[in-house]
Amino acid sequence: MRLEIGFGTKPQICDLPDKNVIGILHPNKVDLPEKGVSVVEAALRHPIGTSRLAEIVKPGERVAIITSDITRPVPSYKILPPVLNELWQAGITPADVTVVFALGSHRRQTQDEMRKLVGKAVYSQIRCVDGDPGDIVHMGTTRLGTPVDITRVVAEADRRIGIGNIEYHYFAGYSGGAKAIMPGVSTRAAIQSNHSRMVLPEAAAGRLEGNPVREDIEEALAYCPLDFIVNVVVDEHKEIIHAAAGHAVEAHRRGCRFLDRLYRKEISERADIVIASQGGAPKDLNLYQTQKALDNAKHAVKNGGVIILVGSCKEGLGEDVFEEWMTNSKSPMEMVARIQQDFQLGGHKAAAIGLVLKSADIYLVSEMEPALVASIFMKPFSTVQAAVDAAFARWGENATALIMPYGGSTLPVVV
Repeated sequence: MRLEIGFGTKPQICDLPDKNVIGILHPNKVDLPEKGVSVVEAALRHPIGTSRLAEIVKPGERVAIITSDITRPVPSYKILPPVLNELWQAGITPADVTVVFALGSHRRQTQDEMRKLVGKAVYSQIRCVDGDPGDIVHMGTTRLGTPVDITRVVAEADRRIGIGNIEYHYFAGYSGGAKAIMPGVSTRAAIQSNHSRMVLPEAAAGRLEGNPVREDIEEALAYCPLDFIVNVVVDEHKEIIHAAAGHAVEAHRRGCRFLDRLYRKEISERADIVIASQGGAPKDLNLYQTQKALDNAKHAVKNGGVIILVGSCKEGLGEDVFEEWMTNSKSPMEMVARIQQDFQLGGHKAAAIGLVLKSADIYLVSEMEPALVASIFMKPFSTVQAAVDAAFARWGENATALIMPYGGSTLPVVV
């Protein structure tokens, strides 16, 4: 079997015996009759688990709309206008509304970035601010001890609306929903408490029930409720292909089920060898981005097997904190232990790699220097074919293989 595997701007070709390949995991085909803003408008007309937004808010109420910052692929400039139209129908005025960017532990944004995110028209009439972890209101504590400390403009609002996108999240199960509140507009201490549980086996992509990270996030809503959410699923071009609006949990679950229709891939068994690519440029510019395919691939590989991670990584590791953790740790488990005591954005992806290395070897096909790759606990290769040959040499001629051409998007599930 001749395979084309995404790698930077020029795919790599490799050959595998047909008898060894037990699956090629492409996204599922789903009929999409509509795309874009009309999908959001339809969701607002038919909310899940609540009345229409125009029937929930009352004239004169202070409304906080929480949306994602510049690091997330949320087309806020498309979602906000129909949401605002609902508010205007309810008698809300622009002076009553504040758009709050959920920074989590990310940096503050420039005014130009805010304008780009919401669009010029919205920016010109609505107050837009970053969440401020230095000005918070303590609203409670979850059963796991996570402080529900919320940026004041959100905590003191009469109504709260969460906007976000839904994709697989490698320890919260899925993005979206209550994540607008926790960690979106909470504090570093809250994020540390919640995210430190990412090392537990139940904290996994595609898992909601029994996931301690997700359950802790949603418990925060008991103290700081979301009155309404609008969550979307976007394609690779950031076009909206699905929207779920209404109750913060019920609507989120509906959106998650749609995502599963697209990207959940059922497999009958794990493989000895998994070949996973981000699909090429621009998603594999560095290891920080390429890690996403690795974390999905771990669900498809046997214990003790090999993941062949394919990504150009021509820009190297890609993030300063991630690089420090990867290059200064003495072992993979040191990174895992560290994240439980000192959650840092960037370090969390290093810890995620450490968790994969507990149960599988990683052969990295990249443009990175082999010595650097070897120093971060992976085996370096320059071609997919060389990595495949090495994996079969280790596992033997009867080894099974699974291919994940778009590993960052597809989630394997053993059934």
